[in-house]
Amino acid sequence: MSNPALAMLSSMATRSLLAELVAEYGRGAGRAVHLQSAGGVDVARRVEAGEVVDVVVLASGAIGQLIAQGLLAADSRVDVARSGMGVAVRAGSARPAIGSAQALRDALLSAASIGYSTGPSGKYLLSLFERWGVMPQIAQRIVQAPAGVPVATLVARGEVEIGLQQLSELLGVPGIAVLGPLPADIQHVTMFSAAMSSRCAQPQAARALLAFLADPAAAPCKQRHGMESA
Repeated sequence: MSNPALAMLSSMATRSLLAELVAEYGRGAGRAVHLQSAGGVDVARRVEAGEVVDVVVLASGAIGQLIAQGLLAADSRVDVARSGMGVAVRAGSARPAIGSAQALRDALLSAASIGYSTGPSGKYLLSLFERWGVMPQIAQRIVQAPAGVPVATLVARGEVEIGLQQLSELLGVPGIAVLGPLPADIQHVTMFSAAMSSRCAQPQAARALLAFLADPAAAPCKQRHGMESA
């Protein structure tokens, strides 16, 4: 590939999806995309600190904040994928029922420890626990995964009994069993969006990549990674 590479930063939730998509884009466009993924909070901080990057993919709210700060180009913004949440336990362990909100609530109240993330799904869970009125019972048993560390890693290591996070971050992880998505009436969907850096040196190439990420033709890939087209 003779064209200069593009630099992309993303949160962990979209890492596997973007790795597949940018590889396909690179083959077709003759331009490599160097993807780095980290915790969403860390990615936002890196952009705010002035790290050189061409395209950023984060939860929609975080993209909006970076646009408001003038760090990303508002007219380049695209919605990439919608991601719901799932539940997992360690492979070979008991598989509690989670088919209804009440069943999941009971499973969490019975669990010795509960893993959640620093990202949008984690914030939602804390609000859900408050709404359910169970925080006093589980406060000492909830474990937040460090930024950039998937909840699935804690589950696989046996550090938490049950974990909840974006379904895309649970699929395909060895050592865990995915019980399924959250029940529909308490499901929380995060929109992941992308935008070009305001200081991008290759705006035409970056916009072409953004269009590729948002193209309806990418829908099957998104479904394989537990997500839906935006």
